[in-house]
Amino acid sequence: MNVQTAYNAWADTYDTVANRTRDLEAVAIRQLLAEVPFSEVIELGCGTGKNTEWLAAKAAQVTAVDFSAEMLARAQAKLASANVRFQPADVTQPWTWAPPAVDLVTCSLMLEHIPDLGAVFQQCGRALRPSGLLYVGELHPFKQYLGSKARYLAEGAEVTVECHTHHLSDYLAAAQAHGLQCVELREFFDADDRRGVPRIISFLFQKKA
Repeated sequence: MNVQTAYNAWADTYDTVANRTRDLEAVAIRQLLAEVPFSEVIELGCGTGKNTEWLAAKAAQVTAVDFSAEMLARAQAKLASANVRFQPADVTQPWTWAPPAVDLVTCSLMLEHIPDLGAVFQQCGRALRPSGLLYVGELHPFKQYLGSKARYLAEGAEVTVECHTHHLSDYLAAAQAHGLQCVELREFFDADDRRGVPRIISFLFQKKA
């Protein structure tokens, strides 16, 4: 199913059904950015707002972006904050809505739905101030190799969202091509059991000064 339609339909149950990928990515972003100061933030793939409230508590202004109107509506309903602006957008298209020179762009569980990483990394590089940071938290490609995809149940039937596999080298190459260098890479495991396959891959990239 195409991404926009799937997430519009998923919005009703996204927060209430068990989802280890969603929950572990929330841990990842909080760990990687725990000691990072930021004021102006663009949050890509805000969904129902699982990370938006945390970002808004640390930032002066958050622009929370999603392709799904239904996901955005649920985020807005739970977070009425003066320093959050909700923005519907296809992030592969020019970011005419973006504030200039932000400190941080976050990207959570959405790049698997985009075939060309370069289209997003290019826009991130343009939006960030010199030395600004890009956080990426995604389903680990090792999980994708084993068949994991974004999926949910609707009326008893499994719905699989259109997905693309990006290898670790793809993330690094896309970043380098658009003036971003990797300053941190962490993998997150279910129950913190490092004997298994990691579920989440997370990066912190920095725009060159």
